[in-house]
Amino acid sequence: MTLIKISTIYFVMGILLGYYMSIVHDYALTPVHVHINLLGWTALTLAGILYHLFPQLAASKLGKIHFWLHNIGLPLMMAGLFLMITLQLESLTPVIAGGATLTTAGILFFALNVWVHLKEEEAA
Repeated sequence: MTLIKISTIYFVMGILLGYYMSIVHDYALTPVHVHINLLGWTALTLAGILYHLFPQLAASKLGKIHFWLHNIGLPLMMAGLFLMITLQLESLTPVIAGGATLTTAGILFFALNVWVHLKEEEAA
């Protein structure tokens, strides 16, 4: 349930950012908007639903690793990307890359978790 609650924060952020961009007719922050909606709202909601339906996924070490990597990496990546675009600071590229690496690793742990811990009879 925690992932689903966190995902709603990303949903509100993504929608508000999209709304802001449409009001000011400046779409420079589109990459931030898209990543917040996809990796924050959509991905975390779906993971949260799977973790709720199959509690053994959430309880596993892989589930906990996914939770933390995703929830540390994504805000780091989004903050870095937002600041790089708004302040035109290419020096923030390593921050974005670090956040992206953590998020990607988290998603890989999520996929591994599903493949290892989700049993055929439980999914039926």
